[in-house]
Amino acid sequence: MKVDFCHKTVLAPIAGYSDVGFRKVCAMRGADMTYTEMISAKGLVYGSDKTEDLLHTTFSEKIKCVQIFGSEPDFIRRAVEHKALEKFDVIDINMGCPVPKIVRNGEGSALLENIPLACEVVKAALSGKRPVTVKFRIGVTSDKIIAVDFAKAMQDAGASAITVHGRTRAQLYSGKADWETIAKVKNAVDIPVYVNGDITDKASYDEAMRISGADGAMIARGALGNPLIFSEIKNCVPDGYSLKADILTHFDTLLEYHHPAYVLANFKKHIAYYCRGMQGQKQIKLAGFEAKSIDEMRDVIEKYFV
Repeated sequence: MKVDFCHKTVLAPIAGYSDVGFRKVCAMRGADMTYTEMISAKGLVYGSDKTEDLLHTTFSEKIKCVQIFGSEPDFIRRAVEHKALEKFDVIDINMGCPVPKIVRNGEGSALLENIPLACEVVKAALSGKRPVTVKFRIGVTSDKIIAVDFAKAMQDAGASAITVHGRTRAQLYSGKADWETIAKVKNAVDIPVYVNGDITDKASYDEAMRISGADGAMIARGALGNPLIFSEIKNCVPDGYSLKADILTHFDTLLEYHHPAYVLANFKKHIAYYCRGMQGQKQIKLAGFEAKSIDEMRDVIEKYFV
């Protein structure tokens, strides 16, 4: 399919959270594109069951995107040609992850310091014969902001679109996202640019889009526990909206694809986000953490959410 990269709202690849159930619910609520958690290129090539478990999709997802990470062009090439990725419309390369273990391996945001290698990685990913996008940060430190040069290099290497997280690698997830630097990126390249960082509601979305001039926004932590954010941004919140219904869809979708023990363990962290800001949230979170079976977790959802 031909991919339109001017869609306005995108669900980010959130490690540990962008599972198949969450992607389905966010797509139902208006996310135009949905990204998987980041997938190890080597893990995929070597046939890791854990890696392939992250690749389930549903028909609800409008544009299916897979994010992979790695720094060896040969493994990237072999990964994008893997049969397990055939169902995805877009291949994204993670060049922004700041986790030390990833960086020490020369992957994620380590590639910000090796633009020639980053370009080779993008070129290798093009062998998958689908649009390739890149997600990266504005720089390594506040003294080393390289977003514009990096964006130009990614465009020249063949990327169809880029997402820029408005923080440096050194910031991790602290401080404020720098949307002004993303505006400089937007003015420097011809391919679509997505702004990422600190978008938690419609007001912050509107402000991020105004300041950055981006073509769209990738929403990460702002969507956790709040898939309705996509509908709110588009001014299309459905009448009689039920958070409980979305939580149950998320929960039941996971059960379609994963072992109940996995779902039970995995869903506890989601419950912590779904109850955020609710009256009695400590009690709800504790009830979720103490659930010892699928039925008990379902009872928590039914009891505390509307």
